[in-house]
Amino acid sequence: MSKFYVELKRVVDDSYDIEIGHNLFNTLIRELKGNLGQGISRYAIITDSVVKELYGDKLYELMLKEGFNVDLLSFPAGETSKVRRTKEILEDTMLEKGHKRDSCIIALGGGVVTDLAGFVAGTFGRGIPFINYSTTILGAADASVGGKTAVDTELATNLIGLIYQPKKVYIDLATWGTLPIQQVSNGLAETIKHACMADIEFFEFLEEYIAQLLTNEGVTERQKEICIHIAEMNCKIKYEVVKLDEREANLRQILNLGHTVGRAIETLSDYTLLHGEAVAIGMASQVRIGQKLGYISEKEADRVIALYEKTGLSTHIPAHITTQELVSKLYTDKKVRKGKIRFVFQEGIGKIKQYDDGNYSIALEETFISEAIEEMRNK
Repeated sequence: MSKFYVELKRVVDDSYDIEIGHNLFNTLIRELKGNLGQGISRYAIITDSVVKELYGDKLYELMLKEGFNVDLLSFPAGETSKVRRTKEILEDTMLEKGHKRDSCIIALGGGVVTDLAGFVAGTFGRGIPFINYSTTILGAADASVGGKTAVDTELATNLIGLIYQPKKVYIDLATWGTLPIQQVSNGLAETIKHACMADIEFFEFLEEYIAQLLTNEGVTERQKEICIHIAEMNCKIKYEVVKLDEREANLRQILNLGHTVGRAIETLSDYTLLHGEAVAIGMASQVRIGQKLGYISEKEADRVIALYEKTGLSTHIPAHITTQELVSKLYTDKKVRKGKIRFVFQEGIGKIKQYDDGNYSIALEETFISEAIEEMRNK
C-alpha cells in the first residue's frame, strides 16, 4: 500500500475595492480597460428582467461601443429565480456563446442577481472572475459585499452555494432613485440589522433620517448625503466582520442576526415575502427572545421594532404560518449544530452577545423557542 501527502499550502489575497458613487458605468468601463480587465477577453453581464430594462441594455450598448466582447444574459426578476435551474440555464448559455476561463461576469442588480451570478462565476470553468455592480439598497447593505453566493431550494434558502469574492464592487447610488418604496424598505431591513449589531450611533441616525427615504417621491438627490452615509456604514460594518472571518468559522455568524427566524419565514411564505420583509420579522423575534433571556431591555426591543415599523415593514409572524411549521423550518438554518437550533442575539443596541466559550451563537431548546414565539403572537 502506498501513501502520499499532498501539500497545498496557499497564501491568497482576495482583497478588492468597493466604490460608492453616482452613475458609475463610465468608471467601470475605464477600469475594465485598465488593470481591472487584465487577462480578460470576454464579458457576460448577468442581470434580471427589471434591471435589464433599466440599466442592463445601456451597459451592454456602452461596452459594445467601447469595443468589448460582451454578452447580456437575463432571467425573470424575483427570489423565485434564485434556484439551481436558473443557474444551469445561465451556465449553458455562456457555454453556447463560447465563454471560457478568460471570461468575466458582471453581476448587475440587487441581491438575487449578485448571489446567483457570483455562484455561476465561482463554478464556471472551476472559477472565473466577477464584478458586482449593485443597483439596490439591499445589495449595497448585504449581498454584494462579502463573497456570499448561493441559490435557494424548496427546503431552505442560501444553503447551496460558496464563498467567492468579487474583483470589485460598485455601489451606484443613482440607481436607488428608480427603486419602488417596497424595495427601499426591503433594503433598509439589513441596514437596521447592521446598526443593531454594531453601531448605536448609526441606529440613532436611522431613527432620525430613515423616513426621508420613504416618501412618495422615493430616493431623490435631496437625500444624497443620507444615502452615502448608509452605503458607507453598511460596507464598513460588514467589512470589519468579513476581514476577520471570511469563511464563517464563528464571528461571521453575527451577520445572521435576525435570520434564524427570518429565513424560515421567507421560505415558508414561498418567497411571497421579500428578504427584507422576512428579516424584519426575524429581527423582531430575535429581540423579543433576547429580552426573555436578559440580553436586551424591553425599551430597547421596542425601539428596534418601532424602527422597522417606521420603515413600513411588518414585524408580525404571518397568521397562516403555524408555530409548529416555523419551529420545524428552523432546523434548516445553516447555524444548526448537532441537531440544535442556534440563535445570534444583539446585546442592547449596537453590540452582539458573545458567550463565555467565545461563540457568537447559542443553542436553544425547541420548547423554549415555541413558547417564546407563542408569547409574541399573543402579545
